[in-house]
Amino acid sequence: MTDDRALTDEPDRSADDPAPIPLTEPVDGIPDVVDTEHGLDAAAAAISAGVGPVGLDAERASGYRYGQRAYLVQLRREGAGTWLIDPMGCPDLAPVNEAIGAAEWILHAATQDLACLAEVGLRPKALFDTELAARLLGLPRVGLAAVVEHYLGLALAKEHSAADWSRRPLPEPWLRYAALDVEVLVDLRNLMGVDLAAQGKAEWARQEFEALLAWAPTTRIDPWRRTAGLHRFRAPRDLAVVRELWWERERIARDRDVSPTRVVPDAALLAVAEARPRDLEELPQTLKALARNGRQWVAAVDRAMSLPPDQLPPSSRPHDGPPPARAWREKNPEAADRLLAVRALIGEFAAAHTVPIENVCSPDPLRRVVWQPPADTSVESFTEALLALGVRRWQAVIVAPALHKAFVTPPA
Repeated sequence: MTDDRALTDEPDRSADDPAPIPLTEPVDGIPDVVDTEHGLDAAAAAISAGVGPVGLDAERASGYRYGQRAYLVQLRREGAGTWLIDPMGCPDLAPVNEAIGAAEWILHAATQDLACLAEVGLRPKALFDTELAARLLGLPRVGLAAVVEHYLGLALAKEHSAADWSRRPLPEPWLRYAALDVEVLVDLRNLMGVDLAAQGKAEWARQEFEALLAWAPTTRIDPWRRTAGLHRFRAPRDLAVVRELWWERERIARDRDVSPTRVVPDAALLAVAEARPRDLEELPQTLKALARNGRQWVAAVDRAMSLPPDQLPPSSRPHDGPPPARAWREKNPEAADRLLAVRALIGEFAAAHTVPIENVCSPDPLRRVVWQPPADTSVESFTEALLALGVRRWQAVIVAPALHKAFVTPPA
């Protein structure tokens, strides 16, 4: 698991709550790392002979290596024990995928791992996401450590969540941590399943988990626009320089297999864009990280400066959706009133059912439907419009009547 999950792992605990029991050692000890085809066959045989769902996790090297590939895969199943598999030694885990078959996967924050697991041949046919379940259940903290403490009274250490998992050999404390991450997933899933049923949210969860089976990461348009500090650049030519430098950094990072920000940080990239060096002597001398690839930075700037005007990027990326909500009051006051009204209705539902409002309906499809409603503003038409935008049916059943009410009720 990576550091972004750990950010939500500090549980809310009063002074009267009992201290959680540290979970320090895997029940079966620390397993050996599987890094051979023979070992992979043994793992697949054991997992195939096991029973029930399979707890899975993956460790990446975010911030260290290029991309988001898995450097360790952990699995645990009743009757099979825990297995730690090294995708560097075993890049194709299809035998394990076949061994799991139709059994349910248990993941925490599934969208963080599904892509890298698919890269090594692991694709679920059914899954249960403990983080998403925690959100539907209204838990105040949804990181794995917090959820484990809430349900099991155990303290799960997270000190290696941001480690460089591409390191070899992996230190024993890291392997202990990795094994513990899947140790309690089955127990967690069972208890959360009971609570989902008790709160009348089992069907919500089923639809959410089913949707995850078809999930794929979104390909970002103009990813260079996420460069920290880019707001200082507005002119198309300046943006073209940043764009060329950003893509040059990507090429260097990919070739060296390091995180792009380890080649040069965003601040250094923008310093070059501001300087627009025409040769190596004009590179910002205070940024030593630039020297190694100096000629490439200069060439990138030269390419940007040579572009004809019709190939320069616009000041902002065009999008097909409605304008930002903050601009609605000026552009379409009636739509702004309706958005406020429907948000209030959804907020009331969310509060009454102890679920985050964004899990009742994501902001984007809601804004799209309010900005461009169907011609027939019936509940049925709103339901179909929401479903067409990827909203789950359980959500549409809740949100469509709120939309209908907002459209048929005159603004106050």
